[in-house]
Amino acid sequence: MNYTEKELLEKANQPSADALELHPFYRGKIEMVPKCCIRELNDFAIWYTPGVAAPCKDIHQNPERVFDHCAKGNLIAVVSDGSRVLGLGDIGPAAGLPVMEGKAILFKYLGGVDAVPLCINAHTTEEIVSFVKMIQPTFGGINLEDIANPKCFTILDTLREEAEIPVWHDDQQGTAAVTVAGLINALKIVNKPIEKVKIGMLGAGAANQRIAIMLAKAGANPDLIFMCNSKGVIYAGREDIKDPYLKAIAEMTNAEKRKGGPETAFEGVDVMLALSSPGPDTVKPAWIQSMAKDPIVFVCANPVPEIWPWEAKKAGARIVATGRSDFPNQVNNSLGFPGIFRGTLDVRASTITDEMCIAAARELAKVAEDNGLNEDKLIPTMNEWEVFPREAVAVGQMAIQQGIAQIKLTPEQAFETAERQIKRARSEMQMRQNEGFVKLP
Repeated sequence: MNYTEKELLEKANQPSADALELHPFYRGKIEMVPKCCIRELNDFAIWYTPGVAAPCKDIHQNPERVFDHCAKGNLIAVVSDGSRVLGLGDIGPAAGLPVMEGKAILFKYLGGVDAVPLCINAHTTEEIVSFVKMIQPTFGGINLEDIANPKCFTILDTLREEAEIPVWHDDQQGTAAVTVAGLINALKIVNKPIEKVKIGMLGAGAANQRIAIMLAKAGANPDLIFMCNSKGVIYAGREDIKDPYLKAIAEMTNAEKRKGGPETAFEGVDVMLALSSPGPDTVKPAWIQSMAKDPIVFVCANPVPEIWPWEAKKAGARIVATGRSDFPNQVNNSLGFPGIFRGTLDVRASTITDEMCIAAARELAKVAEDNGLNEDKLIPTMNEWEVFPREAVAVGQMAIQQGIAQIKLTPEQAFETAERQIKRARSEMQMRQNEGFVKLP
């Protein structure tokens, strides 16, 4: 069905209108329910006092037994200070809570992972690092979310080094994994090798910096990457760049020493990766028109892409992807973090490495290829549930290969474990709706 531009715009704005109506309808998107049986009140003698003292003593004598007696092995915290929420900026922890609750239901429904949103009144790197270390006894992993650059880099690096459980920053690693997956398949369609393509990047925040690093590890030539921040193209020796992380990106990329505004970054490149300010007028049609043949355009700002997909197509883009589920080619973290954490928890990995993320990206791309790759179907949709256990297997096997997994599973065992958890979560949600415990609007 062909829509007019007005109809497309109305369709694009509808989710926001629905969200304002339905969030108050439910008064929050998550609740806690018991996982154990409660046959009669006498069962509380098992689950609480006096019986509970026995597992407490067992854990005290054998710390690893916490994973047998408690929910820790399938429980993560979604931690945010609300300093960079979606494309909305520093709106604070309370205003960021709807996002973190949404993250928690995606974790559960797509990955079978129990997640608790923790929006905190913490403002410094030291406070957030300290908070995460304090809550480690309860959780099997930490998902850092919507924390401003540059402190998000220091927080992640510090916790990956010092934490006892896996910690990752979804805006960095999750975005990078799914973007790499989409680009792998986009390049297959236009028949261009990843090691030879030129890549222009709009935005120099946490997401694009990690994407550049992960692309290089996945085979792209960093010399041919041109990143642009609000002051122009980044290059080695640019005097206004003081942040050490961005300075490292400048040293790694742009061998041509391109200088100037965004139009310079995209001239003659094969790929545009925009993760910057929400549009729809952030990316100019002229920039796309100046790209190489068969331009690949990823405009992934939320809640509104840097340019509407139909405008990008009109400007000559061969392939267009956004971060939204209501347009073709959604390049969204939701396709990554549930399966990646599922695989991490199932083998009890000590951290989440870039190699584990790249393994997930390659498997994500392979699922799309297996299911029929085309210009409007670069990567699977969230409806293709098998992508999540397949990602989990790829991630877990890479963790085992890297020697950071405490549980050794065969690929078949890993798939069965992930499939069981995910199917349980989905069946339980359907049952609660069918029985009326979750009312339909």
